[in-house]
Amino acid sequence: MNTDKIYAEAIVNEYSKKNTSKVVALHKLDRAAKLPAQVFAYAFGIACALIAGTGMCLAMGEIGAGTAAFTALGIVVGVVGFVGVAVNYPIYQRILKKGKDKYAGDIIRLATQIAGEEE
Repeated sequence: MNTDKIYAEAIVNEYSKKNTSKVVALHKLDRAAKLPAQVFAYAFGIACALIAGTGMCLAMGEIGAGTAAFTALGIVVGVVGFVGVAVNYPIYQRILKKGKDKYAGDIIRLATQIAGEEE
């Protein structure tokens, strides 16, 4: 195995002009189906984790006056954040399913065309 040749081919492929082939189109469709669910899951998960952390800080007296009212508020805010974190994955799955259903016909048609050409 000539590793220099493999490395040179990888460099050439990186700098060569890309053709829009069916495989590239298939990859773009797959990405379009999955990206909205991933963006939502990350954004919602980060927001809920920050809410839960704020609630824990309030409950422990790190922020706020450290009174019983702030402790109770912190517990409520923390629970809201933890519930958000808990429902994040089921919401992600639902959004992902909608995206896959939306692009399923085009992806299957293109994938079968690609598979037919390789045979």
